[in-house]
Amino acid sequence: MVIMLFFWLLLMYYSLTTIGGLWYRIRHQLPGRLEYYPSTAVLIPAHNEGVVLAQTMSAMARLHYPGKLDIYLLDDQSRDETAEIAKSFSDLFSHIHYITVPEGEPKGKSRVLNYGLSISESEYFIVYDADNQPEPDALQKLMEVAETTKNAAGAVGYVKTINSEKNYLTRMISLEFQVFQLLMQCGRWALFKLGSLAGTNMLLRRSVLEELGYYDSYALAEDAELTIRITAAGWVLPVVPESRTWEQEPEKISVFIRQRTRWLTGNLYLLEKSFRELIHWKGKTFILTIQHLLTYLIFVVLLAFSDTFFVMSLLGMELPHIAAPLLMLWFMSYIIYTAQLLSAIVIDRNVSFINVIFILIMYFTYAQLFLVLLIRSAFSYTVNRLRGTTIAWDKTTRFKQKGGR
Repeated sequence: MVIMLFFWLLLMYYSLTTIGGLWYRIRHQLPGRLEYYPSTAVLIPAHNEGVVLAQTMSAMARLHYPGKLDIYLLDDQSRDETAEIAKSFSDLFSHIHYITVPEGEPKGKSRVLNYGLSISESEYFIVYDADNQPEPDALQKLMEVAETTKNAAGAVGYVKTINSEKNYLTRMISLEFQVFQLLMQCGRWALFKLGSLAGTNMLLRRSVLEELGYYDSYALAEDAELTIRITAAGWVLPVVPESRTWEQEPEKISVFIRQRTRWLTGNLYLLEKSFRELIHWKGKTFILTIQHLLTYLIFVVLLAFSDTFFVMSLLGMELPHIAAPLLMLWFMSYIIYTAQLLSAIVIDRNVSFINVIFILIMYFTYAQLFLVLLIRSAFSYTVNRLRGTTIAWDKTTRFKQKGGR
């Protein structure tokens, strides 16, 4: 009975947010130009990013923003050509600054961003990962929405995959992002006026971070953790699908597993905090906490149950007695998962024969990887908690890319 309840809650949540996301994408319109554009700092945390940094900095130099703009490359003790590349751009552009981040603990993006905030001055700041290539008007569109939305702490844009056609894995990641980085984001905003920080292409008011005590340096999923605190404080994060940045995704399964293990471990840290801090269960933060439970724990557990029941059905084995046909439940999971992906490529105008084929098989292939990820991250998190050690930041490996946006 409990399994059935969670199953239907999960399907209802995903179905409603998908419908809400489609409605929002169809009806959304940008507010237009502002009379005044607040000063903004672009913060780019970097550690050994020489493979991709030249293309990233070229994209940053092309950003068009009517207000005062300063771009900070925050070099966290890189040992490759990161410094050389960044300095070449700072020599050419007066608004681009190369900053060396002092050594410190704990390692990771949160500490680097906190340092970036300490050495910069601006009304707003926007975060981009070191492999990102934002479109020239990405920042301007975020600012126009942030400044015209009541109680906005900033605004969140769209993250697209620049190497989506590299191989099967990158194509599936790209399709996943079209659902979870955009369609679900838009759906939550349309239904609940809830937005979630995506880690990159996210604009924030400096005063809000000062009020909240900056980033949690121990959070591996610093964007999700900060989203909770922003929401609990009564601020909102509007979603701007027209603001787009392009980033590189893992091209090897081993790199993907390490990256997503870090993401999931970070969300396990956040789930643990939710059982210790009441703010996770008050007001709209309750929805975010339930979303994390559904996405990072319950979805994977139900995926394991549905796989088990499906295989047992095929083998003719006797199934546990539940009031609904278990094979039908598995089929419903597949239909909802696939419908989300199909809806995403339609609204994103990315329909192609090859994408449809990949969508039809993703439940059997890509989605199953999350079983491995949950086991791996839960083991790592438990071991580190028992030992009382800080979970190390695991940087995503970059790949050399031909050309840019």
